[in-house]
Amino acid sequence: MSSQRIRVIHFVTGGFSGATQVAIDLARAQAQGTEFEPLLVLRRKRSTDPERVQRLRDSGLALEIVPGWSHLATLWALARLCRRFQPHVMVAHGFPEHLLGRWASLWAGVPRRVHVEHNSRERYTRWRLWQARKLAARTDAIVGVSEGVAGALLRLGMPPELVQAIPNGVDVDKFASADEHPMAARAPDVVMSARFARQKDHPTLIRALALLRDEHELTPTLHLAGSGREHHQQEAQRLVERLGLGGQVKFLGYEPQVARLLMRNRVFVLSTRWEGMPLALVEAMAAGCACVATLVPGVEGVLEHEKTGLLVPPEDPALLAAALRRLLTDPLLCARLGHAARQQALQAHGLPLMRQRYDALLRRLI
Repeated sequence: MSSQRIRVIHFVTGGFSGATQVAIDLARAQAQGTEFEPLLVLRRKRSTDPERVQRLRDSGLALEIVPGWSHLATLWALARLCRRFQPHVMVAHGFPEHLLGRWASLWAGVPRRVHVEHNSRERYTRWRLWQARKLAARTDAIVGVSEGVAGALLRLGMPPELVQAIPNGVDVDKFASADEHPMAARAPDVVMSARFARQKDHPTLIRALALLRDEHELTPTLHLAGSGREHHQQEAQRLVERLGLGGQVKFLGYEPQVARLLMRNRVFVLSTRWEGMPLALVEAMAAGCACVATLVPGVEGVLEHEKTGLLVPPEDPALLAAALRRLLTDPLLCARLGHAARQQALQAHGLPLMRQRYDALLRRLI
């Protein structure tokens, strides 16, 4: 192996979720070095954005798309791609992609497999759980993207000797100018950057915004950045209209300048039902926002209540409104939590540390 580059396939959903971004970051970093030869493979979804795909290709990243309309079509195309590319290792990110990626790599004779779990809660039927346990015997490492996810893997019966946690990281360099945006100069408004999906709880945040208006006469603008499932977005839009919040809520769609958006505003909210390792929250921390998040596995190890942010129970608009009211009416608390969150993100959640851990894992396997 010393005379050739280590060929790696990163297989992940084409839905541009957090898992997709991690796979992109790893493939891009490996492509810039001399030790690895990465290939990013996306499983086509209805939300796969052709323009974003083209931008990735234009950046020089080797990228392929396999069909996603059926699992058999995905398996056939991915196995064929493996035989052509002949990777030394398949890194299969997310669910159900980690099942499909490992089956295809076995059929194609790929020597090594890594399963990366990106959420603490997935839809494991008995059949899929049987597959995951069966595949674990032919897998070389199982990675949880946070301690919470690693714990969830162990509870599913994954072999303890294979399971490890490698926390996700973000490109903190995008937020290098955050200190030039002091809290007092930022708009006293709220941002949530998350795709519209069953996992994300936009309705609770929207209801909390209505409570702020009705009970406390606070009317911050809420910026909702992210695309995702159309019917989930339409549900949120109907709730905004029903509550009379049309003048306060801005649906931005995919936001390429999310770093700038975060650094212009004081408060970030992650209202969610479950997480793995929320990249959007870490980005907001790096941007110096005062953060409020739902207390669920994956978030718990990232944000520390009253020290780097505020944590609230799931699906509780009243308590979320109370946390927002504290931040919107107390600039000193806002500044203190924003500063502490930024320092935590810079120290523990940068991309280089995540990349080093994955690269070390792949070297050890090969």
